Amino acid sequence: NKKAFVELLFWKSPATVREMTEGYSSLREGEGASRRWVPPWAPQEEQELQELYWKYKEVEGEDVIAAILAHLPTPGRTRRQVVKQLVRL
Repeated sequence: NKKAFVELLFWKSPATVREMTEGYSSLREGEGASRRWVPPWAPQEEQELQELYWKYKEVEGEDVIAAILAHLPTPGRTRRQVVKQLVRL
């Protein structure tokens, strides 16, 4: 790339540097932290999430989200995804 020196004048994130070195289409193929695909919540998962919330919200001294994550039937959900979905519901 003949104009890479212009890009080097500005701060870059690691994902942007990787895109510059490996080609500008590398992040568009679903790679990189900003392009993660989050599976949608199924109605059954939402119902299970609500039931777990009502079950563990009154337990003292325990992290509600950690308890929900431990008992969610679908593995792979992050704490942030669970909190975001609870707020949405």
